[in-house]
Amino acid sequence: MTARLADIAAQAGVSEATVSRVLNGKPGVAAATRQSVLAALDVLGYERPVRLRQRSAGLVGLITPELENPIFPALAQVIGQALTRQGYTPVLATQTPGGSTEDELTEMLVERGVSGIIFVSGLHADTTADTQRYDQLRGKGVPFVLINGFSPHIQAPFVSPDDRAAMKLAVTHLVSLGHTRIGLAVGPKRFVPVLRKIEGFRVAMQQRLGLSPEEAEQLIQHSLYTLEGGQAAATALIERGCTAVVCASDMMALGAIRAAREQGLHVPRDVSVVGFDDSPLIAFTDPPLTTIRQPVQAMGQAAVRALLEEIGGTPAPHSEFVFMPELVVRGSTAAGPQGQGSPDRASDGGRNPIDR
Repeated sequence: MTARLADIAAQAGVSEATVSRVLNGKPGVAAATRQSVLAALDVLGYERPVRLRQRSAGLVGLITPELENPIFPALAQVIGQALTRQGYTPVLATQTPGGSTEDELTEMLVERGVSGIIFVSGLHADTTADTQRYDQLRGKGVPFVLINGFSPHIQAPFVSPDDRAAMKLAVTHLVSLGHTRIGLAVGPKRFVPVLRKIEGFRVAMQQRLGLSPEEAEQLIQHSLYTLEGGQAAATALIERGCTAVVCASDMMALGAIRAAREQGLHVPRDVSVVGFDDSPLIAFTDPPLTTIRQPVQAMGQAAVRALLEEIGGTPAPHSEFVFMPELVVRGSTAAGPQGQGSPDRASDGGRNPIDR
């Protein structure tokens, strides 16, 4: 062992005592010196101790709810690229129906010695979920960052789009086109982003159209964040006379377009549809979807920066970083039908003269 220490010390240009401190995981060694010792181990063909192999691998876990919604792969790509540029290796862990839960995936990542974890739209966004799991994770010394869904009970950095502002952008756009009967298709009410979208929708409908919260509530339909969920929600809203539907995801918006067509309606001539996310390829749907663009690039990079600061021992503020979304106008919205009652299936009366 003494001969090995001498060889490693000579290769790294440090003392044998410093090599010993690094190999035994002792504090008081500069990061650059520690890396020099580890590099010397590799050059001389010595295996790194298991503890050091895990630490030096720089694994960072990324837990997403699923990958069917294109916004999650888009976020994963941005986060993965940002981590790789900083020398870390991203480990994508995805929940699937009947598969591993968030808690099980977290345990698996911790057992593999990850340096930190980024949660995307996880249980932290569910107002009915127990937040103690995150306290326990912090107690294990594992840094983490949470995307989408703020909770004041969790001590960690949060990264979110401004859901309230998003609804104001969508409603303002549709009102400017002459729509007065605007519906909102959102997910289950227990999720923070849903509650914020509802709040933003109510405020915008009051400011732009003078509707009371009770009147706006009649134009809100809860469903699932899927194409089928959007179709079911939009069907209900169209039956209530809505000539425009704002959806909480692009997948729901595609379902809303299907719902309109199944009722013999044209999008956007009879019914306008607005999505949320601006997922990849959504500009090439039929019609191209007007949507609220989540600032995925900025959010992903901010999450990585916050996590690396936590890992480096200079924690980012345990508060929420909120990013402004952007309205992207395409072909799924147009001037509202004249009269603003139920869409007229039988005649061309009131149709937008420009048939997109």
